[in-house]
Amino acid sequence: MILPGAWIGLLGGGQLGRMFTIAARSMGYRVLVLDPDPLSPAGLIADRHLQHPYTHPDSLAEMGRSCAVVTTEFENVPAEALKSLSVHLPVRPGPEALAIAQDRVREKTFARSHGVDTARFHAIHTDSDLAAACADLDGPAILKTNRLGYDGKGQRTVTGLGEARRAFHDFGEVGCILEERVELECELSVVLARSPGGEIRSFPAGENRHVAGILDTTMVPAGVPREMAERARVAAERLASALDYVGVLGVELFVVKGGRILFNEMAPRPHNSAHYTLDACVTDQFEQQVRAVCDLPLGDPGLLSPVCMVNLLGDLWQKGTPRWDLALANRRAKLHLYGKHEARPGRKMGHLNVLSDSPETARAEALEARHRLLS
Repeated sequence: MILPGAWIGLLGGGQLGRMFTIAARSMGYRVLVLDPDPLSPAGLIADRHLQHPYTHPDSLAEMGRSCAVVTTEFENVPAEALKSLSVHLPVRPGPEALAIAQDRVREKTFARSHGVDTARFHAIHTDSDLAAACADLDGPAILKTNRLGYDGKGQRTVTGLGEARRAFHDFGEVGCILEERVELECELSVVLARSPGGEIRSFPAGENRHVAGILDTTMVPAGVPREMAERARVAAERLASALDYVGVLGVELFVVKGGRILFNEMAPRPHNSAHYTLDACVTDQFEQQVRAVCDLPLGDPGLLSPVCMVNLLGDLWQKGTPRWDLALANRRAKLHLYGKHEARPGRKMGHLNVLSDSPETARAEALEARHRLLS
């Protein structure tokens, strides 16, 4: 058990790291961030910020000497950095769990091997793999780079071998996955925390809507039958246990025709879709991450109010500073900004949580509050 007063190392300094740092410091911990960006949102408020690459030997050595545990705020931390640190102190989540989550083929294969269904897929290593894969799927499909893609980047819908080949070449012929395109009824996410001893606490399932491949809103409770939300929770917890996971894990799931639930992907870190927990749950996902990696008892993840989270992208700044006062005229709207230096189109700059009497009303009010920002 790692008690307040200890140093926690954090690999990555974006907005997830910033919110983790706020939670950790409020609980009495000190935070050492390793991130090369001098304007890193987490680094700006951490106790110490090492402005070096993630594989910088001296920085890793310093983290190993100073910290009691290390965690991550994004999944694509270089494997060599994690292995170097794991010799000296606990790394939570562990390198193997991160390696699976970094690779779309590995994570979908892992899900299937543990009884969680997926859409049909094929690994694509060379151009010659595409013909057999397209013939088998026989319909619209999605080609994705196997690593590093996020927020709709590194993926393209294709409707035949010719389009698939062009997309593969445009992606630089890196390893890819070709997935069957399924007709969605909705997308769910389950975010949970798991302790070193195997205790699991799951937040209520959220219903997600995307715009241009980027998460736009998460509504909680999800507008699905309770039995379906429970199946989603069971699937997510099964994967966390199979990974021997420690920390906060986000699992994205598709609901398709007939009520089938399909695994889409997992994020070995706090998740954008669970930002609603900051205002609508007894324990938010960032406090829960601190508790999990420090082997403290996990907090109550219970929902206090129906809520909708709406993302705020850099597009909102194109005509000047948004009208925060007009959005906050809704007295149950909560504003969270990430301290990023530059607003760019498509860049996540913050979010609003709006609490209301029902999830549908919360969503309508959240969209209205965001619209007012442009007034």
